Amino acid sequence: MSSGIRAELRVDAAGTCPVVEAASAAGSPTFSVSRAVDPGGPGRVTEEFMLDGVADGELADDEDVDTVFSYGSKTVYRLTRSRDAGCPCECIERFDCPVVDVHTRDGLLYLVFHAADMEQLQNIITTLRTEYPQVDICRLLRSEGEDGGDDLVFVDRGRLTARQREVLETAHRLGYFERPKGANAGEVADALDISRSTFTEHLAAAQTKLLDAILDG
Repeated sequence: MSSGIRAELRVDAAGTCPVVEAASAAGSPTFSVSRAVDPGGPGRVTEEFMLDGVADGELADDEDVDTVFSYGSKTVYRLTRSRDAGCPCECIERFDCPVVDVHTRDGLLYLVFHAADMEQLQNIITTLRTEYPQVDICRLLRSEGEDGGDDLVFVDRGRLTARQREVLETAHRLGYFERPKGANAGEVADALDISRSTFTEHLAAAQTKLLDAILDG
């Protein structure tokens, strides 16, 4: 079995992705966005997406959006539009890489897709970064061999707060994680001008986020 990479990217697609715009206008994240290319003829794409806490008909003013069905607080909508080369999904699909999951949160688009190798992935990311103001890597998994084992995980630093990154970077720079230690907790806390207990709290929170990302991968 040849190797492949499963990537999750976070893209600021405001103003270019109609699903992001619909979700932002409704103040809701989307769930389980599905895409069908050319369902109604050449150059057309249909996307179905779910919003939570949005009343049926709330997007009725958008002539391209139809309500499919509602259950509980969730409503599924169908959007039919012309294909747009500026859409992040279609930018990725130009590289013959299937987009397997799409959703939005806080006005950002999260895309999961498969690339053949690291070179192709780098080309996709480079292309996206020339077109969008923010493109972050959330997670990368590479599968090799017949067992399909995952052996590569990239963790997005965006999971951490600015303070948590500062704590980790300072601790690493001072040798806190080395054996023997280049600095103890008190010395790192002093360099950060915080108490030792505050340092350990920030460190524990940061390490938990990183471990969750790695182990969940």
